[in-house]
Amino acid sequence: MKKFAAAMALALFAATPALAAAPRALAVGSGEQVWFEEDHTVPMVAVSIALPAGSVYDPQGKAGLAAFAAYLINEGAGDLHSEAYQGALADRAIQLSMSPDRDWLIVSLSTLSAQANDAFRLLALALQRPRFDADAILRVRAQMLQSLQQDASDPAAVAANRFYQVYFAGHPYGHPVGGDAAGLNAVTAADLKAFARRHWVRAGAQVAVSGDIDAATLTALLKATLDPLPGTAPPPPPPVLHAGAPGESVVAMAVPQPTAIFGLPGLARSDPDYLAGYVANYIVGGGGFSSRLTDEVREKRGLTYGISTGFSDFHGGGMVIGQVATRQDAMNASLAVIRDVLAAYAAHGPTPAELADAKTYLTGSYPLAFSSNAGIAGQLNAFQRAGLPLSYVARRNAILNALTLADVKRAAARLFDPSRLTVVVGGSIAVAATGHKPARKPASHI
Repeated sequence: MKKFAAAMALALFAATPALAAAPRALAVGSGEQVWFEEDHTVPMVAVSIALPAGSVYDPQGKAGLAAFAAYLINEGAGDLHSEAYQGALADRAIQLSMSPDRDWLIVSLSTLSAQANDAFRLLALALQRPRFDADAILRVRAQMLQSLQQDASDPAAVAANRFYQVYFAGHPYGHPVGGDAAGLNAVTAADLKAFARRHWVRAGAQVAVSGDIDAATLTALLKATLDPLPGTAPPPPPPVLHAGAPGESVVAMAVPQPTAIFGLPGLARSDPDYLAGYVANYIVGGGGFSSRLTDEVREKRGLTYGISTGFSDFHGGGMVIGQVATRQDAMNASLAVIRDVLAAYAAHGPTPAELADAKTYLTGSYPLAFSSNAGIAGQLNAFQRAGLPLSYVARRNAILNALTLADVKRAAARLFDPSRLTVVVGGSIAVAATGHKPARKPASHI
């Protein structure tokens, strides 16, 4: 009953007013960056920590090592085996989650403020003294292999995995974050321990905290958590020398509805046109039912239930990536419309009305990212990972509102040239019943 009441309290206190106080930087130690938003509205603390431990650091032949290590964080630490460690979290309604991506391992912690000491103590144990017990390794490996098997029958996952392999050919970004069967089976306990020592470090760590805690208490807890970690950053990953492989390929699958993943080279987060590009992408494909691609592919032609594009940021550069699923006999037509829409958009850019609507939505929805302590910590951490200054939090909407039509047109011309489009289809493509074939190169099959 006590555990249930604590869990209910955590759920009830999840919402909190957006940015009750301005976030500030804390000087905690050496190597890590800490941003803190103090808010005593509800008795809850949320933490987001990004460590330089993404899949880009997987060694050759052991794809999935970074994610494998990440998923073992809550599988025992210090003197606590897996069941005892997870029981300690559950008894205190502490939520600990791990999200490995290509550049980072993001560790998220949410706790009632009354349990903050124990929450940070358990987090410190996991980062400083991971156990990597044999039974936990076997269990997590089996779970990851099962996930790979499930992905193998999902056309969206198959297309996405192949897309990254083609787009980032020869670079570690090209393999799935979750690795492959050969890589996972090659990973040993020694590999996991060595990876944690090299990558679960305070050097280069990005930390964001929001909630019911004061700066002095938080500083002490963070020092106890992070100071014992290694202070040497891992070597930087190799640079991306070639991004994109214009053309189309198909990974044949016996599914009634194929999925296409398509992408274009994007903009680095430091590029002056980045935010203009973000707005340009919202208008053409990122705005849901208000986007041009949805209007042309779904509303006017009924070729799909949904199509979208988004910005992806990596240390090695940016990318615009999109997805569409449709019938076998409608995929060619869908891809042809996508190319036509992008070509017109690159040539002419948005209309004044489209830009005004985009600004209204993007500035109006911005506060929603800060509608909970977990949301605040996560959003601040995302800005940290992008290398943005703390002042960007307050200035972002003003910068966006200052964008001109010429700015967004320039970004659209830079981003949406369809001749640079990389397309991978998971499934099979059938020629429409009319027998009409688009005037473009036929797809190659893999």
